[in-house]
Amino acid sequence: MRGLNRVMLIGNLGKDPDVQYLEGNVSMAKFPLATTEMFKERSGKMGTQTEWHNIILWRGLADLAQKFLHKGSLIYLEGRLRTRSWEDREGHKKFVTEIMADNFIMLDRRSDAHSAQSSSSGSNISQEHEDNFTEDVPPPQDEPTGGLPF
Repeated sequence: MRGLNRVMLIGNLGKDPDVQYLEGNVSMAKFPLATTEMFKERSGKMGTQTEWHNIILWRGLADLAQKFLHKGSLIYLEGRLRTRSWEDREGHKKFVTEIMADNFIMLDRRSDAHSAQSSSSGSNISQEHEDNFTEDVPPPQDEPTGGLPF
């Protein structure tokens, strides 16, 4: 039986896409995406749970993200999970799980997207959570190079 590795998310960008150009002028964009679920607590109050996801886009999708997406943009994204490992400067093995996006759809209304680009105050994502996006993670490679971490 074949496996299925599919992810579908709707969320807000935590930062503007970080676009890098690799060997052969291949573009790669990465950014954190926040997804928030609402639920009713036992006390009857509404609560929220926010999860942060590391998103990677390649080639044409990376170029589109650089051109149209910004911090706070609401998008629908489809992709697959990939876990990578590396050794940090102290020799400790580290792991990161990323979403390799195959497709995204911008969900902002045109007027919202335009006004948010002209002013950075259009985001409702807290600074506290966006800083948790892993900055010291080495850049992803086009194809996985190692085995699974388990």
